[in-house]
Amino acid sequence: MGYGNQNLIYLKGGVLENRPEFNSKATDKRRKNFRIMLSRYLSSPIPEMKVQITLGQENFATQTDDYGYFSAWVEPNQALKPGWHQVEYSINEGDTEICRVLGEFLIVGDKAEFGTISDIDDTILVSHATRLFKKLRLILTKNAKTRLPFEGVAEFYQKLKASENPFFYVSSSEWNLYEFLQDFFLVRNIPKGPFLLQEYKSGLRDLLFTGGGSHQHKQDKIKRLMALFPNLKFILIGDSGQRDTEIYRQALHEFPNRILAVYIRKIGKKDDFDEKTTQEFKEKGVPLLMLENTEMAKNHAKEMGFITK
Repeated sequence: MGYGNQNLIYLKGGVLENRPEFNSKATDKRRKNFRIMLSRYLSSPIPEMKVQITLGQENFATQTDDYGYFSAWVEPNQALKPGWHQVEYSINEGDTEICRVLGEFLIVGDKAEFGTISDIDDTILVSHATRLFKKLRLILTKNAKTRLPFEGVAEFYQKLKASENPFFYVSSSEWNLYEFLQDFFLVRNIPKGPFLLQEYKSGLRDLLFTGGGSHQHKQDKIKRLMALFPNLKFILIGDSGQRDTEIYRQALHEFPNRILAVYIRKIGKKDDFDEKTTQEFKEKGVPLLMLENTEMAKNHAKEMGFITK
């Protein structure tokens, strides 16, 4: 999946072997869900693999890194309208094509009023990310059809999206979970948007500690979005369970006048922000809200004019 403006597009993907098809149903038993989730972390990345990117009549070349992933900045000659577009990725051995898959990328147009950058775990998707055993129970026994979003998220996000306001999902979930997240968002009618995830991980230990790490990668991805869309302001949405407030606070200072509001879902016992953080947001004139529920964010967004009803 990728994203860009009408002059420059960022595309990212991976080349893996032993990657089965993941087709889940709401009626699937726990054993099947466990087996599928385990297999997501047992595929092997293929490094130094040449990949051809085909965009309409234009071709571009890239190569996977040591972890089996590729990223490419593409400058198309053709004019691309705002919205979603298809791109083809292929792998060839000599004159023989051995693999071809379709991907998508989002072009953000001038009519977008603002963008939304949202975390996923415990912001959209009930995950218990700070409680290891509860988290593992959900991950290993349920699937995209049976996992639950927080109440009201889909409706609120659809209102924020309106007609052309883009969504970007910046999460510490790994690329292993890409298909799961894609399926979950579709089933729950959450606005489609590029997933900006942690790098692919492999092995049982990585599955047990999925979503962990320093979360600094989120800041790097936010910087990329800010640079690619210099005229777009953003609403930032996260939760108090990890470091979203601190990461968004960094963005507040690094990108003045680019942040419209920050919504943080309350997770656990944390009731409020520290005094320093509250003061910094107040001085910048950016609303910072700790949310008991999605309705609080929706009501504030109405007051601010981010949504109309």
